[in-house]
Amino acid sequence: MNSNALIGLTGIYCAGKNYVARLLEARGFPVLDVDKLGHEVLEAEKAAVMARFGPDILDAGGAVDRRLLGNRVFGKPEALNALEDIVHPAANRLTEAWIARQNGPCVINAALLHRSSVFKRLDFIILVRAPFLARLLRARRRDRLPLSQLIRRFKSQQEFISQYLIRKADIDTIDNPGYCGFCSSLYRRMLENRLDAILSRRGTR
Repeated sequence: MNSNALIGLTGIYCAGKNYVARLLEARGFPVLDVDKLGHEVLEAEKAAVMARFGPDILDAGGAVDRRLLGNRVFGKPEALNALEDIVHPAANRLTEAWIARQNGPCVINAALLHRSSVFKRLDFIILVRAPFLARLLRARRRDRLPLSQLIRRFKSQQEFISQYLIRKADIDTIDNPGYCGFCSSLYRRMLENRLDAILSRRGTR
């Protein structure tokens, strides 16, 4: 068994990677949600965010309005790079500190896993996929955004998987096509069987 495996977990928008993260936690794996970590960093770096994007970037409660911030950087490379320059260094430091505290296999769950400082140290990556329609239905239910905005988000990730292929990452894929009803239960069982097969083959369970 690879007792100190560092596992990456990622997936395209609304593919269901957080569901797989919960399955890994149920199997005893510590999982770091880097996306949530980024939310904490935004609050810690609130002054820098306000200096770059203006004081109106805060909501009525005084927290960074992540939806408004997302709208301001979406499709604007210069603004997005400025935000990443604020968030990524702190998120990387916290990620490294979390890894140092672990005593066995652990999982880094991140939408932008390929941009993490730990990317080259990952033993392997679990990439979660789902059909377009399933992802669209999940996005509509979860984010409640206009269809036009959702389509823009989908288009912005057209090169998502190629980022990992270019880097020749060691990837295992999991398909998560279920949405509701009996078929969803069937797909969940298939997904769990696939996950267990990956973990067994990789020697992490």
